[in-house]
Amino acid sequence: MKIAVVGGTGAVGRRVVEAVAGAGHEPVVLSRSGGVDLLTGAGLDEALAGAEAVVDVSNPANWQRLDEVERFFTEGTGHLVEAARRAGARHLVVLSIVGSDVVDLDYYLAKRRQEALVAAGPVPWTVLRATQFFEFASQVLAGATGPVAQVPPMLSQPVSTSDVAARLVELAVGEPQGLTAPIAGPERIRVVDMARQVVARRGDALRVEEAAEGPAGLSTGALCPQGEYVEGKGTFAGYLDTVRP
Repeated sequence: MKIAVVGGTGAVGRRVVEAVAGAGHEPVVLSRSGGVDLLTGAGLDEALAGAEAVVDVSNPANWQRLDEVERFFTEGTGHLVEAARRAGARHLVVLSIVGSDVVDLDYYLAKRRQEALVAAGPVPWTVLRATQFFEFASQVLAGATGPVAQVPPMLSQPVSTSDVAARLVELAVGEPQGLTAPIAGPERIRVVDMARQVVARRGDALRVEEAAEGPAGLSTGALCPQGEYVEGKGTFAGYLDTVRP
């Protein structure tokens, strides 16, 4: 099966491409660097030609520009859905985020709108929501500019990108499921504790503190699955053993 991977050069996308090939299918990588622009639709028709399934794990180039995030997940998704229809794709699988239905932060709202566009579109679809990836702790620390890093008060159930990629491919080759059970890691952990483990592995002198206040719900489980979910195998400790965070 020919499976197009939108955002196939990113952290998750590379894993999806590997999983597609590992399952004996033909991956096609779609990325900005490869001449595909979701915001304009340029390159989509050529890249999707002959693809039976499309897996979208793309993200905007600049997460800090709220207008760009909104455009990317609305206009960009619209272009992708229509191009998948023209290509005759039988299945569109989109990676979303746990909490997109209840968290009212800008990124989550944009993902909520993306999900709605996919659900209303003409291509049979599956949406898989995932929790934060193990890499999230390092991303939070990247913004630290002094001796103390203030980490948002968040409870997470982080998951391995490899586990997410494997699940996306499993879904892509199957029948469309609509909104399917989310995927999460095997343990709940506060992001501040994840960040402290990263700092300890690095041997940094950076002090990590949890901020006193944060967006509603993030500290009490809004970012964790609330019902049945698919549990990834990878653990955060195992991730730290295999990479330099």
